Amino acid sequence: MTDYTRPLLLGYVRQDLLPPDYDAERMKRLFEGFARAEGFAMGSVYAEHRSTAPAAFHALIESLDRYELTAVVMPSWEHLELVGDPAAVKQQFERVTGARFLLHDPSP
Repeated sequence: MTDYTRPLLLGYVRQDLLPPDYDAERMKRLFEGFARAEGFAMGSVYAEHRSTAPAAFHALIESLDRYELTAVVMPSWEHLELVGDPAAVKQQFERVTGARFLLHDPSP
């Protein structure tokens, strides 16, 4: 159950960097503990696919704008590589959206 008293945290992952049996729903479950520990409620996880990139990233930005969210979690900076140079994407993303990226690698 979502705790609506906490700010919402979204997730972003590159599907091709995840183990074969992982999908956005599994990542959401794995990110939920991190979200709680950091004071967030976990929302959707946007999964980027190589064949449609950067569609999921653009949808993520639209959600941030629509709901005035402040943070996005992902496993590593590598997950931004389909969008562009991770350092440049991070800088522009944080400047334009006002949100920040948080890193949490939930893999065993």
